[in-house]
Amino acid sequence: MANIIDMQEMRYLNLFEKITKVRTRFCFKYNEALVFCVPRVLVKKSIGENAQNIKKMSSILGKRIKVVVLPSKISDAEFFIKSIVSPVVFKNIETTNDEITIFGGSNKAALIGRNKRRLIEMQKIVKDFFGREFRIV
Repeated sequence: MANIIDMQEMRYLNLFEKITKVRTRFCFKYNEALVFCVPRVLVKKSIGENAQNIKKMSSILGKRIKVVVLPSKISDAEFFIKSIVSPVVFKNIETTNDEITIFGGSNKAALIGRNKRRLIEMQKIVKDFFGREFRIV
């Protein structure tokens, strides 16, 4: 996971740690929302009781905030991608040695986005976390 952190992401990570008391180094943007990846055992703590930590961060930053489970191996890719793109659903996911392919069905346009913005964001995320190419069919 060769994820390069710029200054703005560093600020987001510091604010996240200050509010939630959970340290992470994985933060990225997807569909105008900030997504933080934390280990499975710390998800509940980072969200807070009645989602108060997420609401507080959202009000400070003025952005939507998501907390997802950090994938540990390639078999977690389907759950990881589903949690990032939710509430949009896709039919199936196929993983090969060098690429991850999603079969979008009727929601293909929602997965790609205007000017392929969401597709490009997801390609970067999949490349950082799994080291593979990403396609939507």
